[in-house]
Amino acid sequence: MDDDAQQAGTVVLSGAVARTRPALFAALTEALALPAYLGDTWDALADVLRDRLDTGPLTLLVTDAGQLLADEPPDQHALLRTMLDDLATTAPHPLHVVLREARP
Repeated sequence: MDDDAQQAGTVVLSGAVARTRPALFAALTEALALPAYLGDTWDALADVLRDRLDTGPLTLLVTDAGQLLADEPPDQHALLRTMLDDLATTAPHPLHVVLREARP
């Protein structure tokens, strides 16, 4: 494992398993032990991620990042980025998102 993935508070998420919004929500729910009542809206995800960020910093390391939400319309990727940007600037603890693509 590389240095980013070994840091405390780091969660690794594969973009290859999060090609759709439902798959992304499921992967985040599993990786972060988010509540089962999460729902399926960006606002609901933002709320539970903010609750998670109340407890400490979080680094989300996305491998195969080019595949993240690849089977969704482009606006879904933009909504994800907007939500994460908002959390990174307003949450009580730092949120870092690291996007990695597999090397050829």
